[in-house]
Amino acid sequence: MADLLCRALQFILPPRLRDWGLAIRYELAEIPDDTQALLFALASVRGLAPRALGQLLMHPFVALLGAAVRASRGFGALHGPRAVGALCAVGAVALGLVSMTVAGAPVRYLGVNAGALVLGLLLLALVSRIPEGAGRLSGALILGLSVLLLATALVGLRIEGISRWVKLGGVVVQPSLVLLPFMLAAFSRTRTPLATTGMVVAALAMALQPDRAMAAMMTATLATVVATRADRLTCLALTASLAAFMVTLLRPDALPAAPFVDQVLLSSFAVHALAGLAVVAGSALLLVPVLIGGSYDEERRATSLAFGSAWLAASLAAAFSNSPTPVVGYGGSAILGYLLSLSTLPRPVSARGGPAIAPPDKPLASRDSHSRIALA
Repeated sequence: MADLLCRALQFILPPRLRDWGLAIRYELAEIPDDTQALLFALASVRGLAPRALGQLLMHPFVALLGAAVRASRGFGALHGPRAVGALCAVGAVALGLVSMTVAGAPVRYLGVNAGALVLGLLLLALVSRIPEGAGRLSGALILGLSVLLLATALVGLRIEGISRWVKLGGVVVQPSLVLLPFMLAAFSRTRTPLATTGMVVAALAMALQPDRAMAAMMTATLATVVATRADRLTCLALTASLAAFMVTLLRPDALPAAPFVDQVLLSSFAVHALAGLAVVAGSALLLVPVLIGGSYDEERRATSLAFGSAWLAASLAAAFSNSPTPVVGYGGSAILGYLLSLSTLPRPVSARGGPAIAPPDKPLASRDSHSRIALA
């Protein structure tokens, strides 16, 4: 009986612990008294069997998790953070739809977010076709987009003295949520005088609107850029954004929280735990591309960090103020902005389209006499 117990224990032990089972059987063979042998066997089973059974039950889940991690690394290395980010956007929007459905949001809200996702994916595909060499124009592009933000502050749709929106074909859009994350991530690698001027103009726009959440996003992202690569122009942009953020804190923000839009991160748990977990998981998905972008060179790593800082700051600001919860809350502007900002992340190595290796001007020296004759 004692030997049978020890054999069973050796069988269920994981391979790396089976030597222990064999050693127990040798010890058992040296005990002459059957009662003592049975007590020794029972003590051994009581000590090792729970651990062995636990590892046996956990093995399929550990293997599945390991396979998932290896698959995600392989996918990220093959397709780059843009493709991973697009998948994360799809997942975050889907989780947001689950949360809004549980909370009883109108069906029209679900359609708006789903439509913005499709439009954003098309936008990302189009922008990703622009060659990386066109990045020299990023400074002018940042300045041009900042003028649009300033125009929104001056002549945009005004509600309760706040001007953050424009109406396009019956749809209300918040340009700062669409454009500012893209501008900040682009500035992290294009710190030219023109781009810096664009950042200063954008900071002025955030102060005039006023928009605390976007000003906080701008300050946090530029602080990250300064931490990774400080220079005079970046410090100037950070100073302007910090001043704008202080102005937004001093100016009154009388807008009440809109259902399914503002403070969703915390209020969703009051509706249902499933809705809250979906919002938290969707918000966490937005930061996944940073993990893959961090494995690239220093310049691209700085852009990935700026991208992550922007969306982390937007999510935190939405949790503690009356600001739209990005991507998982109702509203298409943040969905468009997230997908557009993905275009600033590194491309996969195979898609960068670097210069092909030119054939040598002179033929290689041949060691073969027939080749020398042919070349002659």
